[in-house]
Amino acid sequence: MSMHLWRATPLLALFVALVACLPRPLAAQEYFEQYGLSPQSSALDLGGQPLGYPSGVISAVMQRDRILQKALDGLGHPLKVHAFRRGADMVGLLAAQRLEAGLLGDMPTLLAAASRSVLVVGLVKQTSTSIVAAGVTQVVGLKSKRIGYVPVSSAHSTLLQGLASVSLGETDVTLVPLGVDDMPQALLRGEIDAFSAWEPAPSLALAQGDKNRIIYRGLTTDYFVISRDFEQRRPEVARVLVAGFVRAIEWMRQSQINLQLAAQWVLADGQALTGKASAATAAQIVFIARRDLLGVPSAPVIVRSASGTAPLKNEYEFLERLNKIQAPAKWENVADAFLYDGLRRVLADPRKYQLRVFDYQG
Repeated sequence: MSMHLWRATPLLALFVALVACLPRPLAAQEYFEQYGLSPQSSALDLGGQPLGYPSGVISAVMQRDRILQKALDGLGHPLKVHAFRRGADMVGLLAAQRLEAGLLGDMPTLLAAASRSVLVVGLVKQTSTSIVAAGVTQVVGLKSKRIGYVPVSSAHSTLLQGLASVSLGETDVTLVPLGVDDMPQALLRGEIDAFSAWEPAPSLALAQGDKNRIIYRGLTTDYFVISRDFEQRRPEVARVLVAGFVRAIEWMRQSQINLQLAAQWVLADGQALTGKASAATAAQIVFIARRDLLGVPSAPVIVRSASGTAPLKNEYEFLERLNKIQAPAKWENVADAFLYDGLRRVLADPRKYQLRVFDYQG
């Protein structure tokens, strides 16, 4: 991404400050520049994460939805789905209006919503992320250790929470930026002493031997978000996309065969992104999708607390105390993003939005 674009867009100020703190190899990642993303494009560009489940499973299904493709073609916004290694890479693109929608973990969602870049459509995942360590039995034992992490991710937030629980901070450990699919092998080779990640990385590491164990778990959620600017300009197009999101989840709930096929699709998408086969199996992906999404009765609807407070407020305040979220970001922007009613409108009119009609490629 060109530097003049970053400077020219005030909404990016928060993300730029955060990225500036990252190690240069990850901060300078530009693999997504080959996607040709542009605010002037007529395409509806959706960002997915094929290395994360069940998030990547949803984008894999939406990408193959003929009903969604036909509807968006008719509205002049053909669907294009792009694979990202991590949600943080989408935050700046959403703010710059180079992406219209994305599937993000809770920390990237907070950053994007706090700067008024996105509206939050619905729940994608409700589960936990884990800190896995080799030869360490308690979080306090991580002091001075090398810890693999994905910067600005849900697992990064879990790592910060785990360290804070024993009065440690990022300066008390050595942070090693890694791709989530590389972490189990890096731990096995002794290149790191621990890592913080989402499934299936923790389970893959535990299967490597008794030396590895989970020493901390943190609750985490993923969300489907849509560009606030795009929704305001084309609200009906946004709702058609939301319908594709709902349809993908309902189709997977219909049968085990559908879910297994979706798992095969996301494995293929992940291999296309990385050039190598995933260590995860289709059976593991099916299990994760059922546990973390399809088995959540309310999903994709986001359930508010009894007090009516929008989700993620505790995490927002925690990250704010650590100076990970700074002005001009505001909690009120996040709370407002969760008020988006597109999902409610779509669910209220299943016939119009063809929520019970399915036609997928392959």
